[in-house]
Amino acid sequence: MDCIFCAIIAGEIPSTKVWEDEYCYAFKDIAPLAKEHTVIVPKAHIESADKIYAGNSVYVAKIFEAIPKIAAALDLGDGYRVITNIGENGCQSVKHLHFHLLGGEKLPEKIV
Repeated sequence: MDCIFCAIIAGEIPSTKVWEDEYCYAFKDIAPLAKEHTVIVPKAHIESADKIYAGNSVYVAKIFEAIPKIAAALDLGDGYRVITNIGENGCQSVKHLHFHLLGGEKLPEKIV
């Protein structure tokens, strides 16, 4: 498989780690759209939100359990946004499920 996020998780491509546990890996986005912009990926390769099913949904649940902890570590107590893109028309640039955690400043009403 040729997946940049799988390579980042494996340590084959450098990243600035923000959080890691047995289910997910979070790292700084290289092209941030906000003062704080972290990408959170499941450690299992799941192509997109369309490919979540009973057998892999634990990864998504664990990511959403980790998001408040990651936000707290980034001092995002005033609020933040979580975004995922799905498919070509949804502008999913990497075919590995990922969530963008944006914050650290007042975000515009329309960011996408």
